[in-house]
Amino acid sequence: MVSKVLVTGSNGMLGSHVAARFLADGHQVAGLDIAPDPATAGVRHVRGDVRDRAAVEVAMRDADVVVHCVAALPSYPTAQIHSITVEGTRTVFAAALRLRIPRVVHISSTAVYGLPDVVPTPETYPYAPVDSYSTAKVDAEKVAVRYREGVGLVVPVLRPKTFVGPGRMGLFSMLFEWAEDGHNFPVLGSGDVRIQMLAIEDLVAAVDLASFAPPEIANTTFNVAASEFSTIKDDFQTVLDEAGHGKRVVSVPAGPALIALKALGHVGLSPVYDRLLHKLRGDSFVETERIKRVLGFSPAYSNREMILRAYRWWRQQPRTARAAGSGRTSRDPWRQGALALAKAVF
Repeated sequence: MVSKVLVTGSNGMLGSHVAARFLADGHQVAGLDIAPDPATAGVRHVRGDVRDRAAVEVAMRDADVVVHCVAALPSYPTAQIHSITVEGTRTVFAAALRLRIPRVVHISSTAVYGLPDVVPTPETYPYAPVDSYSTAKVDAEKVAVRYREGVGLVVPVLRPKTFVGPGRMGLFSMLFEWAEDGHNFPVLGSGDVRIQMLAIEDLVAAVDLASFAPPEIANTTFNVAASEFSTIKDDFQTVLDEAGHGKRVVSVPAGPALIALKALGHVGLSPVYDRLLHKLRGDSFVETERIKRVLGFSPAYSNREMILRAYRWWRQQPRTARAAGSGRTSRDPWRQGALALAKAVF
């Protein structure tokens, strides 16, 4: 059956992939994004801010399903993170209620767990935000759950791990650039921690399942992540091996590096935010049995495969596209700051 789907943030890394998948499946797709032009041909594009009630309602009108992808990245100022992520979510759900949209798929994040002391982390683990980004993701998710429990909207909530694949830049562009230029790549400590990720295609598949599964099974919260992953040292080494320069992932003393990176981050000279620094020092993975059992989700890609595919895509881009961008989206290469100077050491 053909459905009408609205994707918020339809020009973003996730939103553009979701829009393309739904179009390919024969659905009618509208997109809401602040960008002037659609990233995906065939999308009915509405240019507007997710906090703008009028724009949201224009984009949402007649939709059967809304997929709410918009959120500010950790690199944004705190006030903007809250405004875009939380106030934007309030606007979307209020509009969905007014327009009687039956289902809103809310894209949350495993960041709502903060730095959990239970690994693998289940969906029942309590909220434990540790920074402005994870706090905003918690507050936005609470908005979504209130509409699920309070007014009866069908609201599947997806909590993905960091998603990677073709189109992904962000901090991964630093790994790709260092590998391409023939440098070793540093990791904090031994690098033997296991960091689970998620292929963008697998996240899109999960969104599709959550969008059209029967309400009685879809109307809950799901972790979404890869089934196969190794240590961060081994997963990153895949990229260095592909680059072909014989370089290695090298360990750096965690204590001094942590102090230096925190200091650089606080003065805007490093894109590596505090929560990521701490996450990289311990195992970070979640339970995914619920989404597999309830929705039949089956991830297709391992960490190594998704990172390698992202790197191969990156190599095909013009050098101008690889240059440091604004860091406003996951599709932009982030500025390395002082870390660009450190490359010569490795």
